Amino acid sequence: MSVVALTANKLRTLACPQGKAKENVWDAACKGLLLELRESGGKTWYLRYATERGQQRQYRIGDASVISLAQARKRCNELRAQVALGNDPTEVKKTLQQVPTFAKFIEERYMPYIKGYKRSWHIDESLLRNHLLPLFGNRYLDEITKEDIISMHQKRRASGAAPASANRLLVVMRYIFNLAIRWETQGVTKNPTTGVPLFEENNKIERYLTSEEARRLHAAIQDSESKMLKYIIPMLIFTGARKREVLDARWSEFDLDKKFWRIAVNKTGKARFVPLSDSVLELLKAVKMEHSRWGKLKNCEWVFANPETGKPYVQTYYAWDTARKRAGLAGFRVHDLRHSFASLLINAGRSLYEVQKILGHTQIKTTQRYSHLADETLLAAASTAAAALGGVFSTPIAQE
Repeated sequence: MSVVALTANKLRTLACPQGKAKENVWDAACKGLLLELRESGGKTWYLRYATERGQQRQYRIGDASVISLAQARKRCNELRAQVALGNDPTEVKKTLQQVPTFAKFIEERYMPYIKGYKRSWHIDESLLRNHLLPLFGNRYLDEITKEDIISMHQKRRASGAAPASANRLLVVMRYIFNLAIRWETQGVTKNPTTGVPLFEENNKIERYLTSEEARRLHAAIQDSESKMLKYIIPMLIFTGARKREVLDARWSEFDLDKKFWRIAVNKTGKARFVPLSDSVLELLKAVKMEHSRWGKLKNCEWVFANPETGKPYVQTYYAWDTARKRAGLAGFRVHDLRHSFASLLINAGRSLYEVQKILGHTQIKTTQRYSHLADETLLAAASTAAAALGGVFSTPIAQE
């Protein structure tokens, strides 16, 4: 190892001594700058430095056939300044090398995680495959910027997608980066979706069952060819449960003495307890009697099983669609029965907190979407103030 006053011309003539695999040459004009000469003829610039703890490190600057002497000196001084400020370039480089690409993070961390608890994980998978991976798959997580997110969000909307469709991409990206930060993923120190607002959505249709519609629907399901529909629909209305929760319900989940239904697996991935009203208990009693009469349902573990197979229904759309059309409710959805349940509770004076717990919502703002109040209820509420004062401020009717 020798110290040499390097020049551009000198650099071209330097070569590794015969019989040696490599030789190191120090630049006399730049502290820490090292040139490695190899038997093969290759030459590489390095910075040799000591960390704050006295550890000797060597950092590769680059190929001397590409990086000139002046460039190597400039880069060496920049790196030495970082070292003086307490930043170890070797550790910085190591960290950068450990930052995963978006595609790798999705494959190795995100998808295995959501498949473990999220029943609707296939929706995320579809959004990623069709929209997000083509955009960001080859990018490193720390390379994705807020500008990238805004561009993705706006272009999706400009392509003709509804506001809700564009928002779904933003929500998924926000969740992905929140998880990356929570898991202390290398290189991810901030969420690029922070501060990017959702598009306003005005397409949420809230539909509730009126008393007259309920009577027509009841008559229609009684005439249905499906033997279980007349039990499934009331169960949805009386409990506010989701369709799949009812179709997959087991007898073992019900405690009829304590009057509760433990739904072990639901949309949130957590078990919840649904109180059973007297109407539900009567309905379950009727279903059990039907089980005793239908051969394939004797000792069946499923409450609302298909009498033909003894297994839960895969879908009940045809029977439901026929019944709702007979009732004059062609646009009424099964999920609207859940809306109706919440509306009935609110109109009866139950609190949003109570409705939230029964429906199994994790956030009260979700429950507020269902908290429809009938016009009569609002009118009665508005009249309360005047009634409480006993008519003191009543306006007298002028005599003609």
